[in-house]
Amino acid sequence: MQQLELAAAGRAWIEALVLAILVGTAVRTAWTPGKRWKSGIDFSAKLLLEIAVVLLGTGVSASTIASAGWPLFVSILGIVAGAIMLSFSIGRLLGLSRRLSILVACGNSICGNSAIAAVAPVIGASGEEVASSIAFTAVLGVVVVLLLPLLGTMLRMTQVGYGALAGLTVYAVPQVIAATSPIGKAAVHIGTLVKLIRVLMLGPVCLALSLVSAKLREEPECAGQLTAGDRPRPGRPPLHQLVPWFVIGFIVMAALRSFDLIPEAALAPMAETATIFTVISMAALGLGVDVRTVAKAGGRVTLTVVLSLLALGSASFFLVRSLGL
Repeated sequence: MQQLELAAAGRAWIEALVLAILVGTAVRTAWTPGKRWKSGIDFSAKLLLEIAVVLLGTGVSASTIASAGWPLFVSILGIVAGAIMLSFSIGRLLGLSRRLSILVACGNSICGNSAIAAVAPVIGASGEEVASSIAFTAVLGVVVVLLLPLLGTMLRMTQVGYGALAGLTVYAVPQVIAATSPIGKAAVHIGTLVKLIRVLMLGPVCLALSLVSAKLREEPECAGQLTAGDRPRPGRPPLHQLVPWFVIGFIVMAALRSFDLIPEAALAPMAETATIFTVISMAALGLGVDVRTVAKAGGRVTLTVVLSLLALGSASFFLVRSLGL
């Protein structure tokens, strides 16, 4: 697709990762893949992407981290904590249940569907609450991927500053990669690193929620808002859900790069492999995006998510500006 774009327009106006998402989403809107396609789509969207994230660690060295500065990484903790409390408050003000407000807040502030899946059993969320909270992630995530690079270009942000903004704002790791790729490699590396630090906040958040989970499980369903659904089994999620293997792999590869333990000749092939795997993953992720799911989520959930995302983006932008990135 990008080669056709080059031939027709003389340059690539839309990055390959974004094109892959758009094509996948267009196909998914017109056609729903059957069961025979599910294993291949899941493999491409999950395992290939996780391998790509690990390989991206080879592009992150101590100098890359230093270019962002330690104040940024310390500030991530405050941004995530503040975003969770604000999103929860918005949800409650708009009439969502406590559990649904928590799911939306954690998904918006940490890592989208992964955070929702990890938090749901901790607070005893119902199946309907989980379905309602995850409906926004894929669709609005694609919207952010498309609009954020335009915003960064209009504001003339540096690659480091834009990467930090994307890492702080975008829902999921693959969406961060897609949103930063049009800006440059430095943006991809910083954005991925910042995002993975946000992902690591999932463990402490789940631990904190487990302390109040008994009261949350006793909360009745909000009449007229949600129908009763299957409730996930209560309890703490397994360790691999709190600290995914690819996060550890990314950190290990970054450490190896910092100590020059990866041969120079291997860096380019590893980066190319990461790019190929990511493009395939973006297309697979696009096949999981049905734009009609936003309507199913309900107006209050959608409004909560949009307002929370705008607040998170604004706070992240002012943080990046205040740090001079």
